[in-house]
Amino acid sequence: MKFSMEPIPEQNETLTFEQAMARLEEIVRLLESGELSLDETVRLYEEGQRLRQFCEQKLKAAEKRIKMVTLADDGTIQVNEFEPSL
Repeated sequence: MKFSMEPIPEQNETLTFEQAMARLEEIVRLLESGELSLDETVRLYEEGQRLRQFCEQKLKAAEKRIKMVTLADDGTIQVNEFEPSL
């Protein structure tokens, strides 16, 4: 099985949430393979942590943008900010 050791794009390049998640999945496969040297394992782990933080930031930003549309008892439409229940 061939694995890609390509790192994520540099910070000045645009990285999408989907690209970050795909790279995270790839990193997990690589780490689980057990075929990496210690240095490669540590490097990929660190990259994975940066990607995890990036994805968390993107998700938090998306949550802030979501509006909840509800129908009130009187039949009017109400728009409220999304508040996740954690």
